[in-house]
Amino acid sequence: MSLMDFTTILVLVGLVWPFIYLYRTIFTMKPHHNTPPGPPGLPIIGHLHILGKFPHRTLCKLSQKYGPIMSLRLGSVPAIIVSSPSTAELFLKTHDTVFASRPKSHSAYYSFNGTKAMGFSDQYGPYWRSVRKFCTLEFLSASKIDSMAGLRSEELRLAVKSLKQDAEKQVIVDVSEKVTRLIEDMTCGMLLGKSRHKRFNLSEILHQLAEVMGAFNIADYVPFLQALDLQGLTRRLKVTSRAADEVLETIIDDHEHDASNEDKKLNRDFIDVILSLRNNPTSTHEHLAQNINRSNIKAILLDMLFAGIDTSQTAIEWTLSELLRHPRVMKLVQQEIKKVRADCEFVEESDLSELHYLDMVVKESMRLHPVAPLLVPHESTTDAVVDGYYIPKKSRILINTWAIGRDPGIWSENVEEFLPERFAGTDIDLRGKSFQLIPFGSGRRGCPGIHLGLINIKLVVAQLVHSFDWELPPGILPNELNMDESFGLTVPRAEHLLAIPSLRLP
Repeated sequence: MSLMDFTTILVLVGLVWPFIYLYRTIFTMKPHHNTPPGPPGLPIIGHLHILGKFPHRTLCKLSQKYGPIMSLRLGSVPAIIVSSPSTAELFLKTHDTVFASRPKSHSAYYSFNGTKAMGFSDQYGPYWRSVRKFCTLEFLSASKIDSMAGLRSEELRLAVKSLKQDAEKQVIVDVSEKVTRLIEDMTCGMLLGKSRHKRFNLSEILHQLAEVMGAFNIADYVPFLQALDLQGLTRRLKVTSRAADEVLETIIDDHEHDASNEDKKLNRDFIDVILSLRNNPTSTHEHLAQNINRSNIKAILLDMLFAGIDTSQTAIEWTLSELLRHPRVMKLVQQEIKKVRADCEFVEESDLSELHYLDMVVKESMRLHPVAPLLVPHESTTDAVVDGYYIPKKSRILINTWAIGRDPGIWSENVEEFLPERFAGTDIDLRGKSFQLIPFGSGRRGCPGIHLGLINIKLVVAQLVHSFDWELPPGILPNELNMDESFGLTVPRAEHLLAIPSLRLP
């Protein structure tokens, strides 16, 4: 269904059912409350019809008129749009406990087995805390990440070897495809064990999942239309979820079959550890062990795979795109890496802390191209007052990181320019403490995989620009590179990035 068809349906529904709106207005309105300002909406559908193809851009323009805390109504759901660092800090830090839950989502229900995953678990409570604790200790802790450095390095070397063959032939390379496969191999190797995923097309499934989950599903906002599936999203969700479920079932079966293998006992991966909880519950993960079943395991795995693959490859794509558009910046990154690595062919993870300009490049890329321009929604668990505004219980909170990254009051007038030097001499970081730049979120529901994500992004970018010089295909100038987006839960490039590599090192 096209965007025009969807908009037409929304308008018709709004005109056919005005009495429901009048009823809700007359009997539920609380005029004495100081709610945030916002534009007028339509009956029933509220403001769903104005979101457009790129909601983060639409909401950014509206916030310039109505302010950094803006009120909308998405169907029957009150929504608060947050578009400045100071207001984001109020919702994600000052009043964090009130907004630490997630709204129930039709797509999350189908994709993550009733929101049993960490990222999309609707309730901020004991189950969510036990899952987060387990994933952090058993996979995302600094010691665990460091222990898997060899695996990441091996996959990166294989990717460089493949690209060298392309460079010798001087062929046009689908950089997006190469990066996706590399990140999939690195992430799956760490989570599932080496080579177990090779026969599956996980990245394609995850891309489809991100696309469907990022859509504003009318079933979430106008519940009586759920059965009609006007957008066809439920059908797509079922197909994608079924494909993901089949892959995860096969992988879990393989692990259960190999459980008695002595070599496997010595080299356990993340799935082995989580499966062992069913038979050997530990005091460290007692609560999760009491609630673990096959459905939970699949939801947690899918969540970890999605967070590890789709987000990292999208961030790398945008960073490489900006480097190709700005040869000056590309050259400075290459010079910095050469200075640190001298004549060494491969960048080591221990080098990343010395690559300060690369760090600024990644920050600038994430400022302009946050992987999730609207962070995964939060929901208020009680009525609250934030900055003098009344926020009713069950309000959906949308943090517009895309708008924050383009606020001229924060970043000066040249906000659209890719200028890594703007971070020189600042203490702005990406880990959720600097609310000018929160691509990974912040607070209790901030991404626990920030450390691993940044290693993957920086390491891959550093290696690809260290090993190769890159040119755009013939006839395309740097300032002509298409930078259109494709909106979803994450926002990748609309078109794959194509470039020609040539060897830099002997």
